[in-house]
Amino acid sequence: MILYEYPFNERIRTYLRLEQLFRRLGELVPRDHALDHHFALVSIFEIMDVAARADLKADVMKDLEKQKQQLDSFRGNPAIAESVLEGVIAQVDRCLDSLSQLVGRAGQPLTENDFLMAIRSRTGIPGGTCGFDLPAYYAWQHQGAVVRRDDVSAWASTLAPLAESIYLLLKMLRDSGVPQKVMSQAGSFQQTLPQGRSFQLLRLRMDPSSGLIPEISGNRLMVSVRLMKQEGDGKLQPAGEDTGFELSLCA
Repeated sequence: MILYEYPFNERIRTYLRLEQLFRRLGELVPRDHALDHHFALVSIFEIMDVAARADLKADVMKDLEKQKQQLDSFRGNPAIAESVLEGVIAQVDRCLDSLSQLVGRAGQPLTENDFLMAIRSRTGIPGGTCGFDLPAYYAWQHQGAVVRRDDVSAWASTLAPLAESIYLLLKMLRDSGVPQKVMSQAGSFQQTLPQGRSFQLLRLRMDPSSGLIPEISGNRLMVSVRLMKQEGDGKLQPAGEDTGFELSLCA
């Protein structure tokens, strides 16, 4: 099954973008090839760009505080496993403590590293990191894999508190959704959202063997899914058949 996710607001959209970049960074750092470490650095710079909003850290901490208050309200509930609840609350507290110790925006310490900022200034230029443009970076790429990996790990560690917080918030958000089987009619599906609930994320699972691609749109009142087929020329055309898929709405 292919999982598609659609955010209902800009804050969750930013969280999902950061999560994708953090996961890519986590895949690239342990590798040995210099090219992998180059793209690990590119990922770090992209994370810094996405997280450049001055209020991002405040938004994440505010969301963590809301989650903690909600979790605290479950204490003493006989239907809740107390040990599991305390473990999640401890995770939230750890994320809050780590974020509160960060100075400035995400990656702020990296902006004081002249070596990294020279690379960052050139990555937006096609072919801008050639050896004749950045000889010091070229020499670093010829260092041993262990040296490069240790350096990239150290630079990435400055972003770890934000990464852990984003992972935790999105996990709790996804866990709030209840999957339901639905059926499109002639390739189209619409669902009115219940009043009084503020949904933040839609999750859709679809069998790849159907060859269909969902185009999702939504607002606080309704969600809409249009199923498309990709033709040989790459263009998407509406699918006319009835098709089932799994849908979750996360609040």
